[in-house]
Amino acid sequence: MQPTADFDPAHLARSLLRRSRQGALATLMAGSGDPYCSLVNLASHPDGAPILLISRLALHTRNILADGRVSLMLDERAEGDPLEGARIMLAGRAEEVAEAERELVRRRYLAAHPSAEAFVEFKDFSFFVIRPRGAHLVAGFGRIVDLSPAQFLTDLSDAAPLLEAEAGAVAHMNEDHREAMNLYATRLLGAESADWITTGCDPDGIDLQAGRKTLRLDFPERVTDGTSLRKMLIRLAGEARAKT
Repeated sequence: MQPTADFDPAHLARSLLRRSRQGALATLMAGSGDPYCSLVNLASHPDGAPILLISRLALHTRNILADGRVSLMLDERAEGDPLEGARIMLAGRAEEVAEAERELVRRRYLAAHPSAEAFVEFKDFSFFVIRPRGAHLVAGFGRIVDLSPAQFLTDLSDAAPLLEAEAGAVAHMNEDHREAMNLYATRLLGAESADWITTGCDPDGIDLQAGRKTLRLDFPERVTDGTSLRKMLIRLAGEARAKT
């Protein structure tokens, strides 16, 4: 089925990846190859790929270590009939995070799931990233689309300076600019006023969270370093203040 003219499937897929905090993870049972599904918490890598923190004692982790092929279902948890909301199924491989990237992944995961601080350093827990090979998006009648990773993942090839600045920028926003984040949420995204914080930023936008509520604020153009990020956030705060 082809999407309707007013539908941007790549944008919706990126939004679901950034906003989702739980998903249904399907793995293959070690030995038999039978399908096995479990509920997992997740966060997003700067490129949008899902991050998992899972225990080697869990059956799904043992399955992944034997065969990394997985699928992950994410949905909007819409009011009323769940089938009316958008959902995306990612297919790919789950890979354990290399030591060089662990601090970045750890920081982003804990920003999304602060309670994981209690067990993140347990020896049996490890971070994995799902590297998608494709996605199947369902967003209603006439809105069923297959997507390639290039369509929904964020290009980081020129964004090393931004990734280096991210931790400091996130801390600064959360410590000194809560008012601006509330303006982003309420005036630019139409959400209710709350204690919004940012959990991460990337070249395409920032992720906002208040308790279990999540939002994605897209930038009008890419940012790839700390200076351009600062200018963009000031610009967006000005636009939010100008709205009534």
